[in-house]
Amino acid sequence: MAVLLTACAPGDQADLNALQGNWKPVSAELAGQPMADTVLNSLSLRLYRGRYEAFVGSTPDRGAYSLDPTSRPRGMTVTGTDGPNKGKTFPCIYELQGDTLRICYDLSGTKRPTDFKTLAGTKLYLATYARKKE
Repeated sequence: MAVLLTACAPGDQADLNALQGNWKPVSAELAGQPMADTVLNSLSLRLYRGRYEAFVGSTPDRGAYSLDPTSRPRGMTVTGTDGPNKGKTFPCIYELQGDTLRICYDLSGTKRPTDFKTLAGTKLYLATYARKKE
């Protein structure tokens, strides 16, 4: 079992609290191509206290995330600790507006995206999530 400790500045903590919850993707695209509704319907994301748990169908992917809410756009780093992304780190950007969360991931792990868009020939993945009402 991996244990990850992260220190949070006050701004980080406010965003960590705001991001907590269960999320369902409403749209997504990879390398400029939209994801099919059947794929979107199989995805879910849970964010809690700097940890994440994502599912594609019944396959779990777990890990940690850290935030940089002072960068523009706001930055996020996702690190897989269990599942298909174990040992991988993905630089991201995020935007939270009410109950809508957008995250743009660089699945190549190379560098943080600078805009909320994907392009053919890249490994950029953009997802828009809606907070699930419990």
